[in-house]
Amino acid sequence: MTTSIIITLCILILLAYLFDLSSAKTRIPSVILLLLLGWVIKQLTVFFNVVVPDLSSLLPILGTIGLILIVLEGSLELELDKSKLPMVKKAFFVSFFPILAVGLILAGLLSYYSGYSFKQSLVNVIPLAVISSAIAIPTAKNLKTYDREFVTYESSLSDIVGVIFFNFVALNAVINGHAFFEFGWQLILILIVSFFATVGLSYLLGRINHHIKFIPIMVMLILIYTISKIYHLPSLLFILLFGIFLGNLDALKKYKYIALLKPDNLDKEVHKFREIATEAAFVIRTFFFILFGYLLETADLINLQTLLWAGIVVAAIFLIRAIQLKISGLPLFPLLFIAPRGLITILLFLSILPEDRIPMVDNSLIIQVIVLTALIMMGGMMGVKKEKPVDHKPAHEDSHT
Repeated sequence: MTTSIIITLCILILLAYLFDLSSAKTRIPSVILLLLLGWVIKQLTVFFNVVVPDLSSLLPILGTIGLILIVLEGSLELELDKSKLPMVKKAFFVSFFPILAVGLILAGLLSYYSGYSFKQSLVNVIPLAVISSAIAIPTAKNLKTYDREFVTYESSLSDIVGVIFFNFVALNAVINGHAFFEFGWQLILILIVSFFATVGLSYLLGRINHHIKFIPIMVMLILIYTISKIYHLPSLLFILLFGIFLGNLDALKKYKYIALLKPDNLDKEVHKFREIATEAAFVIRTFFFILFGYLLETADLINLQTLLWAGIVVAAIFLIRAIQLKISGLPLFPLLFIAPRGLITILLFLSILPEDRIPMVDNSLIIQVIVLTALIMMGGMMGVKKEKPVDHKPAHEDSHT
């Protein structure tokens, strides 16, 4: 039995690697194939009467660790300089306003048709308003440099804004001045935690001489994230800031305080750390989406009762995204299609308290929206041309603010 499990896990990772390699040519996002693989495994276990224990409790664990590693991986690749500020500003607005607009519109519709309060409806629909960086970032690697960086910024910020917005609405019984004061305090607190934790972890990364150093740093990242989450702090912001800091040491060397961290030595360690973070994110992401595909119920996927609502949700997502891209002066193609729902949607949906759940927003609706947005993204990526060796900054970067 042990041998069979080991062989199965190895084969799954190798298949995921082949999916990742082939995605550049086939334009089929690897996440689609991973979900399909998980679903096929489920059908095979049923057909051959293989007894598999309940694995559903692993999904939020893999999802949380995967989210941390994926945001870390993406933030380590981001460059911090003045030329990127227009992109960052656009990415923030393109991530923030669609979450707000989609959330408010869907909450209004849900409240009207279901009879539940607007606040309770908003808690249930926010997970559907957030772009999944776990799907968007790997898919964007085949885009040209500007679009790839934009998607990384946008989807990472979407995760952060989505989690903050969800916690703000879900954890406050009444949205009033006190709630906004608490939110401001939490934001200040996580910035303070991020500063000291980033300096401390960076110091350790550059000074530890033991042959095992990167895994302890990652474990401490996860620990700080989890403890911050217990106190309802926007802990993903810490992961993003930590990654951006390490990824931009060369640009920060001019500050004398940075010299205390010995940036030249630290820079060498950061390259190794980035490689390990990337590969760890790949493994966790692989098992998360295979497991999610395995846990998919065919009846939920083809549930006609929720399919109409899923279509309305997806239509609202892409209509509002198109409007926001136009307002921001960004091209619709291919950015319009990269609005997948996935890991973060599942994590937020699972975080809804039982007393806040609305029957209309069930597993079927969540699954259908995730699959539909992934298929639309796949269709959009089919028309993307492979990036040329020389990539020039597009004219639209500076044409609008």
